[in-house]
Order: sequence, then structure tokens, then C-alpha cells
Amino acid sequence: MRVPDASAPDRVTVLLVDDRPENLLALEAILQGLGHRLLRAGSGEEALKHLLVEEVSLILLDVQMPGMDGFETAEHIKGREKTRDIPIVFLTALEAGGHQAFRGYAAGAVDYLAKPFDPWVLRAKVGVLVELHEERRALQRERDHLRRRAQQEAQEALALLRRAEDAAAGAPLEVADRLRVPLAELREHLLARRP
Repeated sequence: MRVPDASAPDRVTVLLVDDRPENLLALEAILQGLGHRLLRAGSGEEALKHLLVEEVSLILLDVQMPGMDGFETAEHIKGREKTRDIPIVFLTALEAGGHQAFRGYAAGAVDYLAKPFDPWVLRAKVGVLVELHEERRALQRERDHLRRRAQQEAQEALALLRRAEDAAAGAPLEVADRLRVPLAELREHLLARRP
């Protein structure tokens, strides 16, 4: 697992959400050596506001918070197209029994850790989940690039076809008649394959 350069401008952001400042401080102390940018939120509402403007790679989310609890916050996060793919790890002082853990997973969490948790386990999980999320983002950027390239190539092919059709229209009648059907078929084929 690679450790990101803390001075790199493109380092990833991990959103820490907990209503207790001492818990946020403890999370920062545990994660500081990973080189990620750590962003704090003291409530579910504040977390959602951050997610409107920040690009986040992982969310560590407390379950028990006044107002909007962690489960509700996760449902809002997973309900937004921009944020639905961000992995969420629930952290809770509640008994991590089957019902609470199931509720966490049902809300979209990728993991559920009961406090007190082993700091080394949390660091390892954060490292792996951030790396997986960043690899997924890189694949999405590559897909988007390939899609744009295919669209550009399709537009160029259609432009060439238009020029061929124009040239065929100016050709002698016998040549134009022989080219009309193949050019029409080529146009249909290109239009059908356009991304």
C-alpha cells in the first residue's frame, strides 16, 4: 500500500464526522501519518455541506450524533449521485450487535467498527479503502476519456462521410448511383455506433 505525499496538492481527503471534538482529535492523531487531508465535521448536516464542495475519498462517520445521526447522514450521502460511491466506515460506541451493524451496512457502509477500536486496524482500513476508491476514480477518468475520444472519432468519421457523399453527388450519374447505397449503409452504421 503506497503512502501519499502529504505535500502533494492532489492528496486525498478523508472526512471525519463526530459530534465530540475529542473523538475528532483522536481520529486525526491516529490518521495523521497517512498523509491524507483530514476534514472535520461536527454533525451530519455539516458533513453534507462539506460534501457539496469537497472531493472526498472516504468518510469515517459516528453513528450516535444529536440531530441527524450517522445512519440518516449515510442515507443522504448515498442518495446523492456525486457522493453515492464514497466509502463510509461507521464508528460507534454502541454495541456492535447484529441489528446495528446490519443497519449500518443497509445505509451503505463498507465497514462498521465499535469503539474503542484498534488504531492500527483503522489506519490499515483507511489506507486500503482510500486506495481502492482512488483506483476506481482513475478508472472512471479513463472511461470518460475513452468515451470522449470515441465521440470525437465518430464525429470525424461522419464528417468524412459527408464529404464523400458531397463528392459522390457531384460525380457522373452512373458513379453516384453506385455509391449512394454503400454510403447510406455506412451512415446508418456510424450513427448506430455513435457513443
